[in-house]
Order: sequence, then C-alpha cells, then structure tokens
Amino acid sequence: MQLNVYTKVDELIRCLADNICKIAEKAIQKRGEFNLVLSGGNSPKRLYEMLATQDYRDRVDWGKTYFFFGDERYVPEHDSQRNSLMAQKALFEPLQIPESHIFKINTTVSPEDAAIKYYDTIITHFSNKKPKFDLILLGLGDNAHTASLFPHSSVLDVETEDIQSVYVSELDSYRITMTAPLINQARNIAFLVYGAEKSDAVRQVIRNEGSTQEYPARLIVQHTKRVQWYLDTQAVAQIQSIF
Repeated sequence: MQLNVYTKVDELIRCLADNICKIAEKAIQKRGEFNLVLSGGNSPKRLYEMLATQDYRDRVDWGKTYFFFGDERYVPEHDSQRNSLMAQKALFEPLQIPESHIFKINTTVSPEDAAIKYYDTIITHFSNKKPKFDLILLGLGDNAHTASLFPHSSVLDVETEDIQSVYVSELDSYRITMTAPLINQARNIAFLVYGAEKSDAVRQVIRNEGSTQEYPARLIVQHTKRVQWYLDTQAVAQIQSIF
C-alpha cells in the first residue's frame, strides 16, 4: 500500500481529487466508462464538493461515469442519514448527473432483499461478469471499521464477492455493505482519513495490530499498490516512526 500524508486537509483532498481524475481518464480510454464507488460519512463530503467545482467538473467525462455505494444505512431514501443523499447534494446535483448513472441501494424492501437486489444491479451493469470497479473510496471509523464492516460483525466472515445486509449491534440498526472480497477486486482503492480522532485506528490497521475481527479495515488488501491511503499528519500521529 502507499501512504500519502499531507499537513493540510484541503491539500490532501485536492491530491485525491487529482488522482480520481487520472483514474477516470485512464478507465474511460481503456473501457469506455468509469465505475466509481462512493463512501459515506463526513470526510468525503468535502471531496465531492471539490469534484463539483469549476476546477474539476471539466476534467472528468461525467457522462461516462457510473456511481455506486460501498455501503448504506437501512433508512428511507430521503432520510438525512443516507450516504446517497449526501452525495446527491454535494456531487450529483451540482454536476447534473442523470439518475441512470447513479445506483442507489433500495431500502423499501427488507435488508436481505436490499442486499440481493443491489448485487443483482451491479452484476447486470457489468454484463454478468465479475464486478471490478475502477475505484472504491473508503473511510475509516475510529473503531477501525470501513464501509459497514464493523468489528465482530457476521459479514467479516463472508469469503465471497457480494453485497450483504448486516445488523450492527452497537448502532442497533441494519446496514447494507460490500463484502471485503468484493472491495478487494477493485482496480484501485483509496482510503480518505483525517483528524486526530482517527490516529489510533490508523495505527491499528497499518501496523497490523490485533485481529481482523477487531480491526476490520485490515481485511482490505494492504500489500499492493492498488491501495492508497490519503491521510493528514494528525491521523498518522501514532505511526510517524514508519516514515
């Protein structure tokens, strides 16, 4: 894996945005489309807003870009907690992305059916071939979860490329999430992590401390150039010695 560390968060986000543009251009040149998986939470909002600015909106052929979600909260479509709603306001609406290019998770059915239907949608998009996204964006929780791969949850034991529903007991709610094997199939994976409150989780994951049951982000392939971490100096405060 590659660690990219920046003093300022704005610089970190700009460098990730630049890399997204490069990956998009390469994907469109080679395969005619760019398949991007978005992450939720607070951290990526600033990234999406930057991609929608004048500096970036013309650097990607958004008409050939398709958007997916690595995970989603099992709440109604217009609930403020929805990852897709945040992306809608920060990215899709400013860029006028057509609905046909946005693949949201349907939560009007049961969690299990939501997971099955979303994987079917992905398979259909990839013409029944093994799904291989061009880029998957990931965050990192302070408990070292990523997507909705939470510590000691049942989805951590799934060894197939799939979408799963998972009940997260610490949140008393369901989530729909990509499994680690599906994430690991991506051509590129980027973690966006900043803030001092993430430094303990960063240390645990990058230094391979404890088990993957305790620190699920370790399930994402690490010893490969396909995985890049975009971090600020506060997030790496506990691992400065490895630089």
